[in-house]
Amino acid sequence: MYSTIKPPQRVISPDAVKVWRMTEMLSNIIVLAILGLLYGLYYYFDWKEWIGWILIGLAILTVIVAIWGIIFAPRLKRKYWRYDVNEEFIQLRYGVWNEVHALVPMTKVQSVELNQGPFLRKYGLYSISVGTMGTTHEIPAVPQAEAHELRDQIACYAKIKEVE
Repeated sequence: MYSTIKPPQRVISPDAVKVWRMTEMLSNIIVLAILGLLYGLYYYFDWKEWIGWILIGLAILTVIVAIWGIIFAPRLKRKYWRYDVNEEFIQLRYGVWNEVHALVPMTKVQSVELNQGPFLRKYGLYSISVGTMGTTHEIPAVPQAEAHELRDQIACYAKIKEVE
């Protein structure tokens, strides 16, 4: 007899959209700066004409990808991200185009970590990384109090000793 597992209901923080937008903006600015530098070198050293056209094409493509990644993708990513934790499983469901529904058995959990970069820190968020033998699963952008509680809950369910 199989028991039905209800879909995960917890959502990640609305501030995740701001964090993902800032991260995407920063990475695209870096790519455009590198392309600008290469275009300057192309002009200064009088490289072949086709190199300039490729650099312009890459810059246009980067702007298009940046528009998608900054305006639309973060909102969609948050809309489709769900997770839940119980004594038996960690459930993760995410994906805009390709939906992934992962069930991580608590018996397979070997580690649980809280990660916080500068953008997450600005909004008081953490990403929770759950390590198993084969891979690492991540729950992004969880508010600070909930993240600490969730880490302790997962560690308790998985019987991991906490070291701080």
